[in-house]
Amino acid sequence: MINNAPIGVFDSGIGGLTVVKEIMNQIPGEDIIYFGDTARLPYGSKSRKTVTTYTRQIVRFLMNKDVKAIVIACNTASAFALEAVKSEVDIPIIGVVKPGAKEAAKTTRNGRIGVIGTVGTIQSGIYNEILSKTNPMVKVFGKACPLFVPLVEEGLIDDPVTFEMAKRYISVLMDKDIDTLVLGCTHYPLLRKTIRKIVGEEIVLVNPAYETAKSLRDVLVDNGLINDSAHKPNHEFYVSDGAEKFRQFANTILPCEVKETTDINIEELG
Repeated sequence: MINNAPIGVFDSGIGGLTVVKEIMNQIPGEDIIYFGDTARLPYGSKSRKTVTTYTRQIVRFLMNKDVKAIVIACNTASAFALEAVKSEVDIPIIGVVKPGAKEAAKTTRNGRIGVIGTVGTIQSGIYNEILSKTNPMVKVFGKACPLFVPLVEEGLIDDPVTFEMAKRYISVLMDKDIDTLVLGCTHYPLLRKTIRKIVGEEIVLVNPAYETAKSLRDVLVDNGLINDSAHKPNHEFYVSDGAEKFRQFANTILPCEVKETTDINIEELG
């Protein structure tokens, strides 16, 4: 039955695991198939055309795994490719931008919202567009943080270099009197402690990964796709490079043990 089929989730690398973690916590009965495009990251510095091509390849791979829904757990791919691929599949497909933007619009008290993300996400203006539609009174201040993804992928989450870069990036937004900050890349929740040290306790940090899992649950319920069978969830993990490194990292943040990760050549598959 289709409601027993897995959910497909993908990202340019390990960042999408923050979304997987939230799905596992909020919808624990669901099977998940994850693909991390570790050979071709980061997406944030690539063109819309290239990211859309990559997205189509990965969506095709996940569709061949008979998934019942797909989560684009990458802000850049959500900004560049979501609308293009939605019409090409016959299952629900959601991104991470809209859920995070809606929560930020609801949370802000003074209407001044900061967004940090990759170069591609910030230049796309997607957060500004969605936030303005949700609440025309808000002012959005974006800041690209291009070094965050490689720093996270290298495991330098608590490194002094990461703290200094975060301080340099975020100080620009602090000067704008923001009261809400959107972590506009799925890698960034892994830097939450570092970011919190810089912004203090008064600024609300919006985690789109958490909001996306909530949105996914709503989509599954609305479409009658919730897996309500009594079973132990089965998860599969695939990457385009560095399977063992990925597996080791996944086991530091996910609530379940990742016993195996498979390397695949995504370009050969589609």
